[in-house]
Amino acid sequence: MNETIDRAGLGRRLLALRTERGLTQRALAEPDYTAAYVSTVESGKVRPSEAALRHLAGRLGVSVEQLVTGRPPHLATELGLRLAQAHQELAGGDPARAGARYAELADEAARYDLPEQHAAALVGLGDCALDSGELDRAIEHFQAAEELLRAAPLPQRVPALRGRAVAHLLAGDLRYSCYLLESAIDQLNASGLPDPQALLLLYSAVIAPYLDLGAHRRAARAAELALALAPQVADPALVARLHRSVARTLLAEGRAAEADASLAQAQELYQQLHIRTELAHCHWMRGYLRAQDGDLPAAERELRTARELLSGRQGGRASLYTQQIDVELADVLHRSGRTGQASALLADLLDSLHPGRGAVHAGAAHRLLGRIAEEDGDPAAAEAHYRAALELLQDAGAVADLADLCRLLGDLLRRVGRPAEALDVYRSGLGHQAAPGTTTLGPAPAVPPA
Repeated sequence: MNETIDRAGLGRRLLALRTERGLTQRALAEPDYTAAYVSTVESGKVRPSEAALRHLAGRLGVSVEQLVTGRPPHLATELGLRLAQAHQELAGGDPARAGARYAELADEAARYDLPEQHAAALVGLGDCALDSGELDRAIEHFQAAEELLRAAPLPQRVPALRGRAVAHLLAGDLRYSCYLLESAIDQLNASGLPDPQALLLLYSAVIAPYLDLGAHRRAARAAELALALAPQVADPALVARLHRSVARTLLAEGRAAEADASLAQAQELYQQLHIRTELAHCHWMRGYLRAQDGDLPAAERELRTARELLSGRQGGRASLYTQQIDVELADVLHRSGRTGQASALLADLLDSLHPGRGAVHAGAAHRLLGRIAEEDGDPAAAEAHYRAALELLQDAGAVADLADLCRLLGDLLRRVGRPAEALDVYRSGLGHQAAPGTTTLGPAPAVPPA
């Protein structure tokens, strides 16, 4: 401890505590030390020994840690309880209040040099920023948390790393999101002592970018490995997140009934835990599933329930997730014959969704507006929307949607008498479909050791 003592700070605290208690330097020092020795410690001229620290702390009625660091007793435990309360407020749908609490906790933990609690508060601030779509700010918070924990074991850094990967995914940088998650998975598995909870968090997170990239086999494998880890993990919220992620892989494989069952498991856990945001995601996915089945009234009910759970929590400001739900709701409205409502909803979203913020859903919005323009007999507007969608999805690397978009644009070009351009677009679409289930990513991560 002596090597890290701030002598000047210790001296100031010693003087303040002695004065508070009405003790003279002689009264504090005796019987083991002298008033002169206490004076030199208070002036910061000497670094007291362990024995001297114990003596001085005992005479002042404080712990050695409080004397050396200035931290109130049990501060770390108290901050942990307040972090849990902030997390509950965020889960319950109050990110503004949670964000204010996390900021206060981050300042307090930094002031008392508690890096673990400081990092946890920064991760909370990053999650609040994700919720509101402030992705650059979210990345800054997550990076700062990782930096605070740079000397800690990798499992402690995983929540911050996972948050940063999700922020990059939402910004449209799918490959970098995969790179972050896969690198961490490889490091954990290579260590020979992988942490089940950290691995489950990473496998659950990597499924979404895999599917957007068209890497269906990797997504299915990640889901399989995560399910195998689930019995070793006690956190029900993490297990619920796993079931929600697994449902995506089942949907991609056309296994709708199993996907619905997985979502039902997740939804039940989130309802028990009162985690409003994640519950909204379950309704969102069930709405998508109902739409795929052609049950448009049920799809609309699920999507509006998800929207209601997410909206109205931030003084009327829609979150990024709410805007993404609106893209899928617009598709349901269009398919239900309410094209005007769908167009108006999408038009309101285009200023909010862009390459750095919800790129995949921005591409979906342009794709749907292109189809609506075609139906309205406006091929020029349709082409403009299709090309805007292509640019967004190509930049994001969203292979899963590019092939179908190329088909739509190629069909349009062929109908307006531009067959050569149509052929080029079709070829591009075939290239995106050339190797289903694979990507240009490197080798898949190693599996956990037996």
